[in-house]
Amino acid sequence: NSALADRTDGHAAMKALVYTAPRRLEYRDEPDPVPGAGEALVRVDAVGICGSDMHAWHGHDPRRVPPLILGHEAAGEVVGGAGAGRRVTMNPLIACGRCDYCQTGRGNLCPNRTMIGMTRPGAYARYVAIPESCLVDLPAGMKPEHAALAEPAATSWHAVALGGRALARGLAEADALVIGGGAVGLLAALILRARGVPGLRVAETNPLRRATAARAGLDVIDPGEAGIAGSSADLVLDAVGGARTRAAALSAVRPGGVVVHVGLMDSDGPLDVRRITLAEIAFLGCYTYSTPDLRAAVDALHRGALGDLSWIETRPLANGGEAFTDLDAGRTAAAKIILLPG
Repeated sequence: NSALADRTDGHAAMKALVYTAPRRLEYRDEPDPVPGAGEALVRVDAVGICGSDMHAWHGHDPRRVPPLILGHEAAGEVVGGAGAGRRVTMNPLIACGRCDYCQTGRGNLCPNRTMIGMTRPGAYARYVAIPESCLVDLPAGMKPEHAALAEPAATSWHAVALGGRALARGLAEADALVIGGGAVGLLAALILRARGVPGLRVAETNPLRRATAARAGLDVIDPGEAGIAGSSADLVLDAVGGARTRAAALSAVRPGGVVVHVGLMDSDGPLDVRRITLAEIAFLGCYTYSTPDLRAAVDALHRGALGDLSWIETRPLANGGEAFTDLDAGRTAAAKIILLPG
């Protein structure tokens, strides 16, 4: 393969962080990926830990079957072939490009989609193979750890766009509540602020993450102490997606308002469909993003529209197992841990 032949280190094996069993990750040698037709080989320079990776690590995602290289929030450089030298982030969702959803710009709903880090090896590794159509070029000088935020930022961008379109008066006249101060929630709040939302709060239970959101200049509350006032927001974005946060979101939204459900913690508990109906509340599911969302997120991150991004933390990929346990125990203030394979 020309891409592998053009590599500078000449090795046929790479280091990778492999999910081998629930709550177990091994940093070990794995074979180099071999790109297929129309695919690129990308040297991974930075890759984020997503909530869905944590979900898999807990053994709660039957779609991610060990042994598997997880990771899909990645940025790096194309090595070998005609695209060698391109600095890129990537859309980890690999859509068919032919179905009605793909043809109408909604490839995130493609019934034939696959995904790195789920149905094929992911980016917790030095190299990943992915279709060239999934690559998004980065602006000159963009830091890899910032570019690795493009995937969660695109999820937030998509959620804000869905909610904004459903609001009766638009974002510029809305009061908004974001539930959850992880990366998707924090980025959603920063996007809402950049879009001029006049009233904006973030609800987060972890005191370390509350401090991080406050340092980012956001109005943050502890829902356990302050509570979430009933019917107080036109737009509520649930970036957790648990039974308690769904109930809180429906309590907080005003009649005629919008709830965007983007978190995927669980599907437990009842949903108050009577209030949804009588109060004419729009309850919207939100899954990932489109490629234009991804490009918009890259642009917003690079030009500083979402702040200085100092709330991320970087660690070596070799220490990824410890990062997972720290996140699980709530021992880090970072809304996002970025792993560096180099």
